[in-house]
Amino acid sequence: MFRDRRDAGRAAARAVAALGDLGDAVVLALPRGGVPVAYEVARACHLPLDILLVRKLGAPHQRELAVGALASGGAVVLNARIVSALHLSESALASEIAAEQAEINRQEKLYREGRPAIRFDGRTVILVDDGLATGATMRAAIRAVRPRARRVVVAVPVGAADTCAELAHEADQVVCLDKPESFDAVSQSYYEFEQTSDAEVRALLAAVRPEPPLRQAD
Repeated sequence: MFRDRRDAGRAAARAVAALGDLGDAVVLALPRGGVPVAYEVARACHLPLDILLVRKLGAPHQRELAVGALASGGAVVLNARIVSALHLSESALASEIAAEQAEINRQEKLYREGRPAIRFDGRTVILVDDGLATGATMRAAIRAVRPRARRVVVAVPVGAADTCAELAHEADQVVCLDKPESFDAVSQSYYEFEQTSDAEVRALLAAVRPEPPLRQAD
């Protein structure tokens, strides 16, 4: 059990530091819950911190059911089984993707506060979240950075064992501190798991920037 996300981040930082070859690495947090975890990883490992926005694609009339995920840069991951079972049309999917892309754009503007994204071409990218359940959002994040990153590392405090195994085929390394035999939700591994606020995300991003950020190429 972790006390909270910052406590989990300090534990994850020790595991990430043990990987070695982190000289050029950049830590990318999946907002909002991944930011406090990533902050501790970036601070302990003396690495730059940035964000990678990922949004769940919800099913029509069943918003809690994820049919996939969308990441900054347009990477889309769909759950073919759910899409088929719900008989979702291309137009319905396109509408959902457009809506979530608009939300990504809004959050980018809110969280960055005018700061351009850190360039990660040819570098090690460490993707951090507060945990892994189905892995849909992390899978979208991996595919978003994979074409440009030299190495992709996923670092989380807790995750479902089967999800971690699946993501190991997409990332170069998966660092997961705890894989409970009985996994119901990420929150079960935290004593405190309140929603991370926009204000906290903005404050943490402003606090850890060891290098001047460079705008990513289009």
